[in-house]
Amino acid sequence: MHSRFHVEMIKPSHYDDDGYVIQWWKASIPANSLASLYSIVLDAAGRRVLGSDVELTFDGWDECNTVISPDRVAQRIAAAGGGVVFLVGVQTNQFPRAMDMAREFRARGLAVVIGGFHVSGCMAMLEKLPDDLQEALDLGVVLFAGEAEGHIDVLLRDLFANQPKPLYNFVADLPDLQGAPPPFLPPERLQRYSPPIGSFDAGRGCPFQCSFCTIINVQGRKSRHRNADDVERLLRAHLERGVHRFFITDDDFARNRHWEEILDRVIELREQQKMEFTFLIQVDALAYRIPNFIDKCRRAGCLRVFIGLETVNPGNLVHARKKQNKIGEYRRMLQAWRQAGIITFCGYILGFPEDTAESIEHDIEILKRELPVDCLEFFVLTPLPGSEDHQRLTRSGVPMETDMNNYDLEHVCTAHGRMTEQAWHGAYQRAWSSYYSLEHIETLLRRAIATGIPAKRLMMSLVVFRGMPLIEHVHPLQGGYLRLKLRKTRRPGLPRENFVLFHARYLIGTLAKGVRFLRLLRQVNKIRRRAMRDHALQPYTDVALTPLPPESEDQLELMQHRPALAEA
Repeated sequence: MHSRFHVEMIKPSHYDDDGYVIQWWKASIPANSLASLYSIVLDAAGRRVLGSDVELTFDGWDECNTVISPDRVAQRIAAAGGGVVFLVGVQTNQFPRAMDMAREFRARGLAVVIGGFHVSGCMAMLEKLPDDLQEALDLGVVLFAGEAEGHIDVLLRDLFANQPKPLYNFVADLPDLQGAPPPFLPPERLQRYSPPIGSFDAGRGCPFQCSFCTIINVQGRKSRHRNADDVERLLRAHLERGVHRFFITDDDFARNRHWEEILDRVIELREQQKMEFTFLIQVDALAYRIPNFIDKCRRAGCLRVFIGLETVNPGNLVHARKKQNKIGEYRRMLQAWRQAGIITFCGYILGFPEDTAESIEHDIEILKRELPVDCLEFFVLTPLPGSEDHQRLTRSGVPMETDMNNYDLEHVCTAHGRMTEQAWHGAYQRAWSSYYSLEHIETLLRRAIATGIPAKRLMMSLVVFRGMPLIEHVHPLQGGYLRLKLRKTRRPGLPRENFVLFHARYLIGTLAKGVRFLRLLRQVNKIRRRAMRDHALQPYTDVALTPLPPESEDQLELMQHRPALAEA
């Protein structure tokens, strides 16, 4: 007689400031951790790791675009005769939501495992188990630290035998990725993103030492990579199912030792076999120096690149141990990506030790005027568990935010030497409205038209990056299409709103936000059309687009921060 064991994989979201789960009809950023574990469990099922007479069934859900019903999850596991809930890829800001879900599942008698960066980061960097992880263990939740490749079999067998360990710690045992199951989600799950987008990591690990980063302490500083055959199989599997956009989630694709082999294979698929697909990558600020790197990214189908710019203050870079960033090269770097027609998205962190509310505003104005960045993504400097910053503050006994839900890179989580919490958060909010003012949006579109970047493509990003903070009050990377809110999924401890008032407010709010987004889209599109007409009459240029000799670059206001480097 055959038996079954069912695995429900769920990537939790987190709560907004009103206590409601942030979720959408269509989300925008794919959950690569979910795709990775899905493919690992799929591989385990094919290998019959629970025995030849046991069928391993499974499904995966991203709560950012799916309403999760604990009762339905319990029913599916009961129908199989047993199983487990995996709460997948849980980041620090998602841990409170994961624990609330775990309580509901445990109340229904289900086994629950929580893994992801919060558990792994705490196990990698803290000498003592933090209270929230201990609370999970006390609830009977199994904690999993590290990566699942090569380790899933023992976990599944222990769970099937109903003899799991409280904690599985594989942080120090980093698996080889060559030949490992590549990330994959079925097409019906990818359709919940708009537009449908697949994701995969061509490699893991980063060689740099940024003090605010958790990746180097969880995934290591040594490059581990998939080979070109792995990537080709992954691309073909998605293309056959109608998925043509990809996010390569490597923290720094340029430092993957096999980047050229991978890009050459992808170029062959595009240029010789005429396969159509595009992708977004993440690289460091010095990647543009690598011979042929940008050109091969362009030929391979890269339309967007994310670069951790972080700051234009050299002293702050020293504090962050981000020595690979050279402010004197920012202009040349950004111009090189622009010349290839690739849109640049740059991360910018607010709250480094030398920052003040006034200096932040001043630096952003310099950046707007002198650097040809397309989209700037603002983050509050946050001591994430798993980072060197968090470890140092913990050892020093410095007070930090106790509500892990606020560790989302938008909320202030510790004190600053030069700013109050209110001043710091105010500077963060003003950064969005300043960079994405309609005036600067016009400049960004004029620059795009002048250098051959598709203005309509950039326009849609600008609408999202202005609209999400201003209208939806969430970070653009947490955004999506048509916000969903359920009255019953409000965070425990907060009052449940009146049924009629809640739904009336939700309906009116949704309609009002829709109108505001449409109005914003019309405004920006009007700016784009005007910019195109003007460029046809007289080509646009400005100081950010203009290559300058070194002696002229030294006179830019951007370069006047240089003395701080010597003092830091």
